[in-house]
Amino acid sequence: MTLENLLGRTLDAVVPSREAVQRLLAAAERNLTDAELSALSAENRFDVAYKAIMQCAMTALHANGYRTLTSRPGHHQTAIQTLPQTIGLANDEMIVLDALRKQRNLADYDGDPVPDATARECLLCARSLLSELRRWLNENRPDLL
Repeated sequence: MTLENLLGRTLDAVVPSREAVQRLLAAAERNLTDAELSALSAENRFDVAYKAIMQCAMTALHANGYRTLTSRPGHHQTAIQTLPQTIGLANDEMIVLDALRKQRNLADYDGDPVPDATARECLLCARSLLSELRRWLNENRPDLL
């Protein structure tokens, strides 16, 4: 499935803007900094690291001229699962990010505890995704940086 095929179903078209990309990247950086705060619980470190993942995924979509339809269920899933199309993320890396999305749902909706190891993994994945996103932007959309 292409991104264009998702228009009107889970995605909407947007005009990419440098300002929006800058805001999202700065927000992801702030969240990564917060995810490193040892005074926070593992659950809260996980939450802010996951938020950085979502901000990166939203930036990737935006840079390609799309945004998720947040009024419909599944916008987190769409944002993560389109990363191979938006920035060429390897499928195995996307699968790990999607597993973190599922873990986030269990924590948020079922109250499942988040182990320290999972919080650390989420932070590592978020850092890696931000690095990959920046590399892609530099190579493909330097006008947005």
